[in-house]
Amino acid sequence: MKIRKLTPEEYPKAKALLTKAFPGSTYETRLFENLHKNGKPLYEWICVHRNKATAYIAYSHAFNGKEVCGLHLAPLAVAPQMQNQGIGSELLRFSLRQKEIRESPLFVLGDPKFYMKFGFEPCSMPTCPFDKSGDHFLSTRNNSSSLFTIGYEPEFML
Repeated sequence: MKIRKLTPEEYPKAKALLTKAFPGSTYETRLFENLHKNGKPLYEWICVHRNKATAYIAYSHAFNGKEVCGLHLAPLAVAPQMQNQGIGSELLRFSLRQKEIRESPLFVLGDPKFYMKFGFEPCSMPTCPFDKSGDHFLSTRNNSSSLFTIGYEPEFML
């Protein structure tokens, strides 16, 4: 198993992985395509085993108005046949150690039980437009003391 930065040559592998990892949803695949097509800055890594993508993680800018205030972790995907083996956790831990990620406030919309193991905590400031209840919006290294709605790249608003 090898983790490396995603290259344009591996976009088809990552896209195929997203399609398999999120059956019944085209959101993640369209998000991936649109972010790349529109040249948005991303930090992303892929886990490859026997020349097949087994996991993928991406971070994109988070905004307070027009100012970048951190990064959104989305998506994190693991191939269905490889799930529940610790691969997603390993990839997440790897990404959190990378210089592009380790100093920045991070935000994620996901399962609190999973992400809290990696230092994420429930986040009430800022609020998330995709989680009105606030039950699944978490952050780490977030020092925000002002109430605002966190912004995403426009491609998230599919």
